[in-house]
Amino acid sequence: MGGDLGPAEVVAAVKIALSEDQDLAPIVLVGQQEVLTPLVAAAGLANNPRLSIVHASEVITMEDKPLKALKTKKDASMVRAIELVKSSEAKVAVSSGNTGALMAGGTLRLRTMNGVDRPALAAFIPRDGGNFILVDAGANPEAKPEHLMHNAILGADYARVAFGIENPRVGLLTIGTEEGKGNALTAETHELLKKINGVINYVGPIEGFQVFRDHVDVVVCDGFVGNILLKTWESLAKFITGMLKTELKKNPVRIAGAFLAKGAFGALKDRMNPDRYGGAPLLGLRGNILKAHGSSNRHAWASAIRAANKIIRQDLYHRTEEDIAKANELIKAPAPAPAALN
Repeated sequence: MGGDLGPAEVVAAVKIALSEDQDLAPIVLVGQQEVLTPLVAAAGLANNPRLSIVHASEVITMEDKPLKALKTKKDASMVRAIELVKSSEAKVAVSSGNTGALMAGGTLRLRTMNGVDRPALAAFIPRDGGNFILVDAGANPEAKPEHLMHNAILGADYARVAFGIENPRVGLLTIGTEEGKGNALTAETHELLKKINGVINYVGPIEGFQVFRDHVDVVVCDGFVGNILLKTWESLAKFITGMLKTELKKNPVRIAGAFLAKGAFGALKDRMNPDRYGGAPLLGLRGNILKAHGSSNRHAWASAIRAANKIIRQDLYHRTEEDIAKANELIKAPAPAPAALN
């Protein structure tokens, strides 16, 4: 109910997702029944056995203060959706609503995993030869070094599931690859990540120009930097595809060339389209929450639904708590004594 484009866009996405995947897990729409019921009927989904509605009378808006909203709007659609996950009536809650409220609600009601202080958003972004996972993409903008260390583990374990690779490469985003470059947060995080190398495959600090190369599979940063990077990529992707379309229409020769390369341009547009990467899981909780953009259209929502279905089919947290425990023990261990001089 809290997305920018309203519940009609969500229902349209549900219709797309259900028609494309006959093995899709059942979907529960959580929100105001008097609004959702006619939308579902208009979409021809009223009698679909894989779709149901759970009534929630209130809505947490983008303007609401997260903690206040959770306290005063106990019958909000977001709260009810999280409760369905807590009670195991649903496996994943997908929302395009208030990010702060979703993070706070997930943390308070589902609780973080053992050893994890703060959850983190993990976003899929295309790069040369594949994709990488950006973590944190906006959940925790004021992070400590320990939080970024946990982000690295959460991102690496998510990459194992999402990409099917056993030893994903992890890089720490900063302003230089030399020792000591960056601010206090990245410098301290770098030392922690070196200590836990082996729990993760830490390849070291990376700079912005390395992000979109085939250099790492997981990019680690705080939520402030990550959210800026994510939204910059999304706006740049739309700018490039729009500019390309404009330039190709400027004269008949370009139009003819564009026609001959139509397949290549179509593939490029599809790969760069942010709507294809419609959801970011909130990692580190005792339950699955997927955050979609507030401005998500039906295609982005359908992508988020497909991502949620993938989470259900795969064991996302098979080894994460074990890896977190190992890392926390490693950083507590005293540094080895220097070798004695002869």
